[in-house]
Amino acid sequence: MASLAQQFTGLRCPPLSSSGLSMKPKQTQRVGAFASPIVSSVAISNAQTKGRLELKKMFEEAYERCRTAPMEGVSFTLEDFQNALEKYDFDSELGTKVKGTVFSTDANGALVDITAKSSAYLPVQEACIHKIKHVEEARIVPGLREEFVIIGEIEADDSLVLSLRSIQFELAWERCRQLQAEDVVVKGKVVGANKGGVVALVEGLRGFVPFSQISSKTTAEELLDKEIPLKFVEVDEEQSRLVLSNRKAMADSQAQLGIGSVVLGNVQSLKPYGAFIDIGGINGLLHVSQISHDRVSDIATVLQPGDTLKVMILSHDRERGRVSLSTKKLEPTPGDMIRNPTLVFEKAEEMAQTFRQRIAQAEAMARADMLRFQPESGLTLSSDGILGPLTSDLPAEGLDLSDVPEGEDS
Repeated sequence: MASLAQQFTGLRCPPLSSSGLSMKPKQTQRVGAFASPIVSSVAISNAQTKGRLELKKMFEEAYERCRTAPMEGVSFTLEDFQNALEKYDFDSELGTKVKGTVFSTDANGALVDITAKSSAYLPVQEACIHKIKHVEEARIVPGLREEFVIIGEIEADDSLVLSLRSIQFELAWERCRQLQAEDVVVKGKVVGANKGGVVALVEGLRGFVPFSQISSKTTAEELLDKEIPLKFVEVDEEQSRLVLSNRKAMADSQAQLGIGSVVLGNVQSLKPYGAFIDIGGINGLLHVSQISHDRVSDIATVLQPGDTLKVMILSHDRERGRVSLSTKKLEPTPGDMIRNPTLVFEKAEEMAQTFRQRIAQAEAMARADMLRFQPESGLTLSSDGILGPLTSDLPAEGLDLSDVPEGEDS
């Protein structure tokens, strides 16, 4: 086409005679009018061809990059892709623990986002180790992020069933093992009974307390819904076996109570032979003969269940878990417990101190009597009441017991 244009532009017409009209302008006009569209079409054709060539080259280069260096210039690497898979993909087998966020709750449970293809569901019965009616009672509300365990699958929509209760049970067993190792006394609420003993809740677990391991002779009905001190005897998660002892816990508590100590107690029940008093988780017996110096024919005229009173520890059998109590020893004058119990409680510590002094004096006199007949001990008691040494290793003046009064009959 270029050569054709050159041919047209290179034409030369011979000059006409001067007498005729010159045709040169007309010929030039025709040539110009014919030459302009031809040149334009040639230019467009060249541009399209060039564009096609450039596009072809670009695709060839792109194909070569995909074949030889597919990740060149890409910020998201294969390692990033693998990390993303690990972050958002998880093992959905039963027993697998997953992290999730609660986004909706209803009367039956809660919906949880665990970044799976569908939401997971937490039933209300699996929301807490304790029995609840709504998940919000266990502080499960939208926005809570927690670790759950997969316990099932709903086939209708392939969604998973979750549990918090299972995880809480694991933690409770672990806690009980620690408390057993540390030999700690815990409180357990009695929630049931059978022929062999009572059932108590400890750390959310149901433990068994045999009747042989209950310190008092209180019946199962009397213990129901009450908290009692307990120690762990056996903790076996695999066998779901949790055995507890009230007797061992009582023995430890009683070790802290000295003879003559005054403690606050609550009357639990009345019997013809006395009253059972709860003294900080320990059941003690206030025998009818130890209520007052005056004779008490009917305990109900002096005490009633629920009464709060001060009692003195008279004795306790740690092996059998029995504690004997007295208000008789706290009376300023005989019969005050019947006539004016308020005065007895006001003077309780003072009277108990006097009682302890008398006990100590009586014990000292008993030891002195024993030493009087045991010269090999190195001590002797003179006729003046002076306990002195037989050797020079002890103080010459000895120990003066002349002012010790006779101990009263307790």
